Amino acid sequence: MNEQPASHALNLECRLAAPPEKIFRMLTDATELAKWWGPEGFTLPSADLNLVAGGRYRFRMAPPDGEPFNLSGEFLEIDPPWHLVYTFNWEEPTPDDRETVVDLALAGDGTGTKLVLSQGPFVTEERLALHRDGWTESFAKLQRL
Repeated sequence: MNEQPASHALNLECRLAAPPEKIFRMLTDATELAKWWGPEGFTLPSADLNLVAGGRYRFRMAPPDGEPFNLSGEFLEIDPPWHLVYTFNWEEPTPDDRETVVDLALAGDGTGTKLVLSQGPFVTEERLALHRDGWTESFAKLQRL
């Protein structure tokens, strides 16, 4: 009997003081992404997006100290300004990295937007924690904008 590794899913929610249309643009426009994407201290020197179902994206991220690295994926669902789904791949993955799916759902509530993220499955708790920390810090930067 083959034992499958446990899968872990990430679920986060954040409240933003802007309408869904603006938040969706912040999630899908290269210039806007560069303002908030990545953990504290990280920058996004380049972001190429082909925002159509089946289209690809590629981000180059730079940590405060260290070499830049890339992540990429494919857009699976695009329903502006309510829903965005895409695959997420590190271009030079660690042995515990697998392709994950990011699902971003937006809901307007009259005074702003609730953004709900789910991502997974992750093979290890360590990789889940890395993404949880990255998204949490990224969302804090997004909230400040």
